[in-house]
Amino acid sequence: MSRTRRTDEGQGRLGSVLSGVAVALGCVLFLGGFVWGAVLYQPYTVPTGSMTPTIGSGDRVLAQRIDGDAVRRGDVVVFEQSAWGDLPMVKRVVGIGGDKIACCEDGKLTVNGKEVAEPYLPKGQGASATGIPTTTVPEGRLFLLGDERSGSLDSSVHLDDGDHGSVPRDAVKARVDAVAWPLGESGMLERPEGFADMPGGISEPGPLRLMVTAILVGMVLILGGAAYGPVARLLGRGRGRSGTREAVGAG
Repeated sequence: MSRTRRTDEGQGRLGSVLSGVAVALGCVLFLGGFVWGAVLYQPYTVPTGSMTPTIGSGDRVLAQRIDGDAVRRGDVVVFEQSAWGDLPMVKRVVGIGGDKIACCEDGKLTVNGKEVAEPYLPKGQGASATGIPTTTVPEGRLFLLGDERSGSLDSSVHLDDGDHGSVPRDAVKARVDAVAWPLGESGMLERPEGFADMPGGISEPGPLRLMVTAILVGMVLILGGAAYGPVARLLGRGRGRSGTREAVGAG
């Protein structure tokens, strides 16, 4: 057996081992990413346009399951409040227990007397359609508004209810991290910097990007590892034909 033949066989065995390792690692990343996502995230379909333009009516979102104590100002949350309706709702948290909420001086929402920049509002729309008298959020509760303030049934509409239109923290089921569908409008939700300087700051994004990266890398490794065998055989046949032609020519 020639040295070239032995070298080719050694390289073939090494390639087979490496392709197997790539496929195995790819499966771990691919399946692990999906399982991790299924444990931490819940998909929801937003039924109304009250969060336009951040989230449109009928959009499919991915929301991280969290405890109500982890909610921060600026978060877009999924919650259930029987006095507001029978279905899960999606709104933005603008105030937490102890905050004084008011609107609108100079067309701006104020939290504890500080004007809040709200770049997520529709262009040309003010912070409130009807105004919000100074309201103190009870401890352990949240004040929520839709980004489409002119048509959102939120805390501003329920001010005359008990607890000044607020909802308890434990009503929150999840925090929206991204719009998953439609694809053209999909993407991670940005944390609003207008609340960053307030006590407690803003929340950190969940691990969704890392999960998606693990799934994509796993897919590449699986496809690459599975393709090694057919590609190696094809190249081997090509080298074999070339060697045969050279031998015939030499003869």
